[in-house]
Amino acid sequence: MKALYFAWIRERTGLAEEVIEPPATVKTAGDLIDWLKGRGEEFEYAFGDEHVVRIAIDRAHVQRDAPIEGAREIAFFPPMTGG
Repeated sequence: MKALYFAWIRERTGLAEEVIEPPATVKTAGDLIDWLKGRGEEFEYAFGDEHVVRIAIDRAHVQRDAPIEGAREIAFFPPMTGG
């Protein structure tokens, strides 16, 4: 699946996007964040305050418990602000 990183998540990981293949034990968006955090300190830093990170699977907003099976794209982005 393609992972997209936006704003400060992109800055902290050093990646705008990548193709990832998480192990079969990764079932939900929250599991995926936990798995990503284990990939290195840049990901640990990017998802350190993971409860503010927004998630979209195939362009639909989801919660951490959303299943990722069959997802083609998952995006991570910080909260939007107006102004």
